[in-house]
Amino acid sequence: MSEMTSSAVSAVVEALDVTKRFGSTAALKDVSIRVMPGESHALVGRNGAGKSTLVSMLSGLRKPDTGEVRFGGVAAPPIADRDAWRERVACVYQHSTIIRDLSVAENLFINRQPARRGVIDWPAMRRDARTLLDHWKIDVREDARAGDLSVEARQLVEIARALSYGARFIILDEPTAQLDGDEIKRLFKRIQELQREGVTFLFISHHLQEVYEICQAVTVLRDARHIVSAPVSALPREQLIEAMTGERGGLNVADAATREALPPDTKIALEVANLAGVDYDDVSFAVKRGEVVGLTGATSSGRTSVAEAIAGLRSVKSGEIRVDGNALPSGDVPAALAAGIGCVPKDRHHEGLVLSQSIAENASMTITRLLGRFGIAPPAKKNAFGQKMIDALGIVSQGPEHVVSGLSGGNQQKVVMARALATDPDVLVLIDPTAGVDVKSKEALLSVVDRVREDGKAVLVASGELDDLRTCDRVLVMFRGRIVAEFPAGWQDHDLIASVEGVSLHEE
Repeated sequence: MSEMTSSAVSAVVEALDVTKRFGSTAALKDVSIRVMPGESHALVGRNGAGKSTLVSMLSGLRKPDTGEVRFGGVAAPPIADRDAWRERVACVYQHSTIIRDLSVAENLFINRQPARRGVIDWPAMRRDARTLLDHWKIDVREDARAGDLSVEARQLVEIARALSYGARFIILDEPTAQLDGDEIKRLFKRIQELQREGVTFLFISHHLQEVYEICQAVTVLRDARHIVSAPVSALPREQLIEAMTGERGGLNVADAATREALPPDTKIALEVANLAGVDYDDVSFAVKRGEVVGLTGATSSGRTSVAEAIAGLRSVKSGEIRVDGNALPSGDVPAALAAGIGCVPKDRHHEGLVLSQSIAENASMTITRLLGRFGIAPPAKKNAFGQKMIDALGIVSQGPEHVVSGLSGGNQQKVVMARALATDPDVLVLIDPTAGVDVKSKEALLSVVDRVREDGKAVLVASGELDDLRTCDRVLVMFRGRIVAEFPAGWQDHDLIASVEGVSLHEE
């Protein structure tokens, strides 16, 4: 917001011309940001733009090489003074820092429990927790096990913990990534109430629509530089995407509505019959060779569980999954791979990647037996395959031996895609394939869908992202564990969203 706001009002936090280098790589180059009292300020940019590095400086995890961070016009405390930083800022990350096996009260006062004669005063701690939760109108029980709370409730407990230290500046990192529509609405309502009570937010999201719903200001980073800061109302979506990508226009995704229909005698590659699991029941559909089918619904609709069952990641209660007419055993990943199923799982950090290994090792993980005798692949063969995937998917890296933990989120997801494609699968299952990645990485990942389809493969895209679903020939909507609607390509956003939310827009 550099020039927009009168200097008479002190920014809650500001970074002034901060630069940070890691070896020869500049993670930030002379970046500035000002976040004003009581606002929600969006920080957006492609993966690798420098958002995480800037957040690490605003939260006291890293010191800039040059430049300065200030709170209320005063220089930030020394990095070593953790208590002083906690009084000024807290970050609520996409992956919760709440300890699931402890109670809400224990999480709120961890490492600072009230004590009497050297022993934790449990009644006092529960009373203090209840007072804190009531003050900030957070409706959870202080004695509840944190692991039993919803994702939404755990985020609110983290916010309450931050506020209890005295911080009135909260960084929210992808706060809606694991929430469904109703939970997002409730979280946004709570954020707005907290803003009115003097809490300021820095809001990081890849869902640009959310920026317009909840934020008053936005800062765009690109290639480690500050591009623009402006009121959200002054930056239409097209201009925002242009600022993020350096290119005109919106997301360039092949729309399935322009495709020719498949011949009527096209063979079925994947068939799901009367499938039932923990959160879904009586799910049936088929995907033909060369067809892309979307499976969407709220987070709690069962769409992810169905896709994971097809990939062998989950067992089913009943029903059948057939690939090219052959039944698959339940909950058996090796059998799914052998049957010709490739999968991009929902959680790339836990199911999709070994972060300490290289691009080549990750990409070739499912085909080592093909690259070498006795399942041991020579490094040269692994690296050749890794380089082939780097070229095919546009993975920005220093080469096939680049350790995956050093890649941006979008490039990590491309490595997961490379591993899914390595076996040349007949059926490709993509679960939230563009979650948490930047606009250009989305385009690259979704263009793979089109290439795979043209090769005669069947593709199932289980996602809540509208851009992911535009690549689909038809979209199946799940609601409370069942398929309730089917939309052919060319659907209108409002109709699909209404179906996902369980609302009919065309009732007589």
